[in-house]
Amino acid sequence: MSAEDGPVSIRDMLAVNLKRLRTRRGLSLSELSRRSKIGKATLSQLESGTGNPTIETVFSLSRVLEVPISDLLDAREAGGLRVVRAAEVEVLSGEGLDLRPLRRIESGDTVFEVYDQQLSADSRRDSLGHVGTEHTVVQSGRLGVRVEGEEAELGPGDYVGFDASLPHSYTALDGPVRSVLLLQYGRDQRPLPPYPGAPADGEANR
Repeated sequence: MSAEDGPVSIRDMLAVNLKRLRTRRGLSLSELSRRSKIGKATLSQLESGTGNPTIETVFSLSRVLEVPISDLLDAREAGGLRVVRAAEVEVLSGEGLDLRPLRRIESGDTVFEVYDQQLSADSRRDSLGHVGTEHTVVQSGRLGVRVEGEEAELGPGDYVGFDASLPHSYTALDGPVRSVLLLQYGRDQRPLPPYPGAPADGEANR
């Protein structure tokens, strides 16, 4: 996004991309609702840009449509100088987690997805594993990282990287944690979201 661009709307990006990807896969709203366990009315609102997507909703759609979440949230703007102001990117919220999708970068056969990740105090996010490599740099707080039995505690400025196909988790230790999460994978791979996706409580019935 250029310095003159206005705020990025997750609703608008998701509305356009969701309809495009659903149509490309030949899925009706009813079928997508059945597979994702997200209510048809909720999906209709998301496609019209009037819904309020949660992290769990976007992750669930990503899994069902078999696309990285950046395909759902990326505006795919032209190249050149791109400045992303902190106040201009909407927060995608879930239980104990706020995630801000900052950028999708394609370089040769490699794709990078960059996120501003904030974990609430005492919260934990688990993943069974997905394709690619995860890189995380802690900005503030103490972050506990567990990867298939190995554990590490990170503070501000510390970095961790690991094979994302292994079961892993992030835990906020001693207060909230803010970090930069970078997901790296091959262009020919279709990564699942960094955390398991499921509709929020009660959402499937909307």
